[in-house]
Amino acid sequence: MTIDIIAYQEKFHDQLVDIWYRAVRQTHAFLTEEDMEFYHGIVRGGALREVEIWVALRDHREPVGFIGLDGSKIEMLFIDPSYHGQGIGSGLIRHAESLKGGTLQVDVNEQNEGASSFYKRYGFVQKGRSELDGAGRPYPLLHLQWKKDSMNEYDDEPNSSSLTASDGAE
Repeated sequence: MTIDIIAYQEKFHDQLVDIWYRAVRQTHAFLTEEDMEFYHGIVRGGALREVEIWVALRDHREPVGFIGLDGSKIEMLFIDPSYHGQGIGSGLIRHAESLKGGTLQVDVNEQNEGASSFYKRYGFVQKGRSELDGAGRPYPLLHLQWKKDSMNEYDDEPNSSSLTASDGAE
């Protein structure tokens, strides 16, 4: 399997929304159904167009994940649940580092222990905490930061994928 990282293309919008939905269903069990629909509406309605999106494509054609950046802050990182644990999220973070430099930030739901563990294994450290999420809902956020000199156990991670980046031009 080859994974390419390309800039967002509108033709992938609905597939990325579907990846977001399936990933959140699997990893955000703490959300109420009402909140799930609230956030789904935000993502469907254009949230992907408000940040810099990079898409991980399997075999040059099928989106399997994406990262959304606002400056050096990771606003979203979602991988198709069928591809969890295959190094795609780590590859997208490495791509963000190559674009944004040696410091990245991310806010992660405190209840999302899998994501919190993932970022901490990557070398992110907690710099703060908020009681409410960005929409003012009662889902505490952990404010994490990564610096290039942080310990990063993923540097030597064997990868079954070949991750390459391009501007999407074919």
